[in-house]
Amino acid sequence: MILNNELKMYIENNIFPKYERNEKGHQIDHINYVINRCFELCKNKDINMLYTIAAYHDIGHYIDSKNHERISAQIMYEDKNLRNFFDEQQLKIMKEAIEDHRASLDREPRSIYGKLISSADRNIDVDESLRRIYFYSSEHFSELSEEETIEECYNHTLKKFGNDGYANFFLEDKNYEDYLKELRGLLNNKNEFVLRLRKIISKSRK
Repeated sequence: MILNNELKMYIENNIFPKYERNEKGHQIDHINYVINRCFELCKNKDINMLYTIAAYHDIGHYIDSKNHERISAQIMYEDKNLRNFFDEQQLKIMKEAIEDHRASLDREPRSIYGKLISSADRNIDVDESLRRIYFYSSEHFSELSEEETIEECYNHTLKKFGNDGYANFFLEDKNYEDYLKELRGLLNNKNEFVLRLRKIISKSRK
């Protein structure tokens, strides 16, 4: 299936610019990454639906990061322009997929599209993952010192990606397995984790 060019142009011109309102870890570079990962993981699914789900999945992050999946899903569903490309059943599936994409979801996503966006939303590059976690922590815990922010990054990463972490991945993917192995190796050596994160922070500020 070929991506509908009119849909692509609409989203690029009207949706992508809105990601400037999000903190750095959830701006357009992340959205493009998720879109590309969706296409890598996709197996004979509707790429127009996948593209749209990925394009909208964090659009409401700046409003309320803790509830952004529901806000983003509603923004997508209420966009009347999308009814030029999708029927009601497709829109419902897309809405549910966005609602189900969070790593902390305590159940399986309701459709394969939910599993695809949830899995595509996981980084497979350790440095990029740590960069995003740092920017998120800096934005949402601005009262913390640099040392405290780094400690928050470590604790958050451990809670999410440690051996008993809550982050779920619903599809088989060797790239993600390799990423997780590397990241858990860092988590098992806190000093190495801190040194790696400091290098990433320094590089990001140049």
